[in-house]
Amino acid sequence: MLIKDTNKEFPKDFLWGSASAAYQVEGAWDEDGKGRSVWDEFVRIPGKTFKATTGDKAVDHYHRFEEDVALMKEMGLKTYRFSIAWTRIFPNGKGEVNEEGIAFYDRLINELINNDITPMITVFHWDLPQALQDEYNGWESRKIVDDFVNYASMLFSRFGDRVKHWIILNEQNVFTSHGWLMGMHPPGKVQDMKMFYQVNHHAFMAHAKSVLALKALWPDALVGSSFAFGPAYAKSEKPEDAMAKMDYDDLQSYYWMDVYAYGRYPRAALAQLKSMGIAPEFEAGDDEILKLAAQNIDFMGVNYYQTTVAEYNPIDGVGMSNKINTTGKKGTSEIQGMPGIYKNPKNEYLKTTDWDWTIDPEGLRFACRDITSRYDLPIVISENGLGAFDHLENGKVHDPYRIEYLKAHLIELKKAIDEGCRVLAYCTWSFTDLLSWLNGYQKRYGFVFVDREEDEESGTLNRIPKDSFYWYQYTIKTNGSELEE
Repeated sequence: MLIKDTNKEFPKDFLWGSASAAYQVEGAWDEDGKGRSVWDEFVRIPGKTFKATTGDKAVDHYHRFEEDVALMKEMGLKTYRFSIAWTRIFPNGKGEVNEEGIAFYDRLINELINNDITPMITVFHWDLPQALQDEYNGWESRKIVDDFVNYASMLFSRFGDRVKHWIILNEQNVFTSHGWLMGMHPPGKVQDMKMFYQVNHHAFMAHAKSVLALKALWPDALVGSSFAFGPAYAKSEKPEDAMAKMDYDDLQSYYWMDVYAYGRYPRAALAQLKSMGIAPEFEAGDDEILKLAAQNIDFMGVNYYQTTVAEYNPIDGVGMSNKINTTGKKGTSEIQGMPGIYKNPKNEYLKTTDWDWTIDPEGLRFACRDITSRYDLPIVISENGLGAFDHLENGKVHDPYRIEYLKAHLIELKKAIDEGCRVLAYCTWSFTDLLSWLNGYQKRYGFVFVDREEDEESGTLNRIPKDSFYWYQYTIKTNGSELEE
């Protein structure tokens, strides 16, 4: 669209934010009663992470949260999205509550509120209790649904009086595909297609029942889940490429968002899975619960980093690879696809990061427009950011590339808002540097440089605001009105 005479500022109640996840920032992996998560175990398998990095210490947010919140206050942050470590609340996934874990998050929430920062909680950001994995294989068992809802309900009951923004699941499409198809995340399985779709159904049921549990306790709370959305462009004007895009959308995007928003799977995707004998099994009443939860979500959470290209893939074409770029050595990722349906070649019109992620600010606008047209839901941008090699030089970190990246994305986001998309919040990834899962600590995302490298004994963990910190501070102060100047 070409909207004229728009207000340069973002909406007055817009939540300028930033984000993190418990395993990636907290550290204190075995302190104050915390149990072990699947990630505490997985990172100890040789070869799974870059230079064998772990989240044992991470960036020590557990002990330094007051310092971090003070920096958020200095920046002018309006919201901070963070996740709860399930094993701090229930060390064994269920049973006895660890009150020390509750107390930590109480302190963090109160510190945020006392500094005029709205807490936004992610219930699950991948760190499943190892005890549940050991007992019944975690997400592979239907038992996980009740244990998840019990855990989520504990959070709602303890924190819901102060926390009104909730994200149930973070990137369900990522932790399931990496865990059961690519072998890159716990439990490390490869091409277990049937279980992949069953695990996703269990996760959808956990999401749905948690949404209903939250609304029963706190009807005024806002809730959704966050999807890693990488919109697809058709490779060419060929009809087979247009159909490849449609198939990709149904199998890789709408398969998740349709369940969140409509309470049902895309018909074409389900038909494909049934033809392959890998469709998920339902229990009686699942359809009704999914639909009821869909009627109660308040927004679609979007983690946006990149777009993709969809091209027809012959039956003898490329499949899924379990090789991804975790080193920052550009050009080491591989084309992936689904034989007979689609493949995802490189977009020759877009630049990439050192980790081979396409840089496409307009794709964020595309994502918002697509969600608005298909679901007519408000949107929370729960993650968007640039992972890069940052360097401390003479006590400062100059990251003009990050400023350029975020500025370009915000300009496109404002266009989406002008075009009618109801965007409630924008959370960068991330506030401080952190453990980038498989990529170690060298892939830095934060506004705040943290002095540490891959070695657990390295660095002082001192916090040093980067140039981008002050840029975002000014952007928040001016409510985005000077982005294009």
